[in-house]
Amino acid sequence: ECGELAHDHGRTWRPASYAEITDPYSCFTDRGDRVAQEISDLWAELRARAGNPAGEDYIARGGRLNALRKQAEEIVLADLVLLPPEPGASDDDPDA
Repeated sequence: ECGELAHDHGRTWRPASYAEITDPYSCFTDRGDRVAQEISDLWAELRARAGNPAGEDYIARGGRLNALRKQAEEIVLADLVLLPPEPGASDDDPDA
């Protein structure tokens, strides 16, 4: 999932960098694995920092943990996947 997102983003928004990749499958599979691990690690860190509030019920805990997971995803994706577009990149599908 993360590797596919990185692949699609790179192909559309960073075509010059994408063209330099000799083995896109391996590159984006590895990047996807790294991104997934970074998200997992950051999520664990955010959970540890937040602790477990006293009196929190099951629904509130689930909501809080989901919000922390989404926060970890946003941070990691912004740092490692959703890089700024290259000059001249367009949102046109290169395969169209």
